[in-house]
Amino acid sequence: MDLSEFQSLADEIHTEIGSVVQGQKQLIDMLLLAVFARGHCLLEGPPGTAKTLVARCLAQVIDLDFGRVQFTPDLMPGDVLGVNLFNFETNEFRLTKGPIFTDILLADEINRAPPKTQSALLQAMNEREVTIDGTSYPLGADFFIVATQNPIEQHGTYPLPEAQLDRFLFKLVVEFSDRQSEIDILTHSAGLPLRSDGGRTSLRKILNRKALHAGHALVDSIRLDETILTYIVDLVRATRIDSEILHGASTRAANEVAAAVRAKAALEGRDYAIPDDVQALLLPALRHRLVLGPSAEIEGRTSDDVLTTILNRTDAPR
Repeated sequence: MDLSEFQSLADEIHTEIGSVVQGQKQLIDMLLLAVFARGHCLLEGPPGTAKTLVARCLAQVIDLDFGRVQFTPDLMPGDVLGVNLFNFETNEFRLTKGPIFTDILLADEINRAPPKTQSALLQAMNEREVTIDGTSYPLGADFFIVATQNPIEQHGTYPLPEAQLDRFLFKLVVEFSDRQSEIDILTHSAGLPLRSDGGRTSLRKILNRKALHAGHALVDSIRLDETILTYIVDLVRATRIDSEILHGASTRAANEVAAAVRAKAALEGRDYAIPDDVQALLLPALRHRLVLGPSAEIEGRTSDDVLTTILNRTDAPR
């Protein structure tokens, strides 16, 4: 697969998902980028902004296994990972696999599960395997989590552990669609039976496993210039010494920004990265990894505000 074929395939996927999910072009772009950068995504936004729908559509256009877990306060780790159950006919334990044994996992409303259950995902997200009763089971190289959370409702929710947040490549803030997109959505729905699924199940399989691996290989072939790598490191290190930040981004964060930059360059038909790639990805890649200090919180500053300041004062390579 060459860069032009890769671009064409990505455009076809975007068009197919965009036929169902309207007004969320940037969200689709970033999710597609995450697929080829092999990183997990956290989607945060109010209810009714197509977070779950876009994850379902992504799974439909990619010919991979799909699983969904609705996170609730009473969900236990075994409900996600699976358990060994004793079979009285064979007098031995047999593994009953949980929904995590899939390729694309939708963790819906992930912040509703208690920390014990959220922590069950840590090994899966980092090593793409799980350990049950001392035995490790691989999940496959294509394992990918799309998690959603609602920032408005706080009753019955739990904050995600910092270690888990650091394992998400992107935190994507999902906003309401613009006025015309909402009109288009309602116009489309008005022509369907009430409570119809809107044709969500009719999306074509565009990307099979072989093509996905070819895309991964193409992204792997993109090499970053030392100036780009230095720029990424300088930006990440700046988060650790900024007076408004209590805890800055990790080395893992820098490495994942570099991976995302390679995927972005390939998706734009380039075999090289530019500083604009880094600048475009810094906020979604780091906003969830920072812990702001008291001064920033008192002033009402957000992680995006602080990161934008760091970007503006850090010299980009020429």
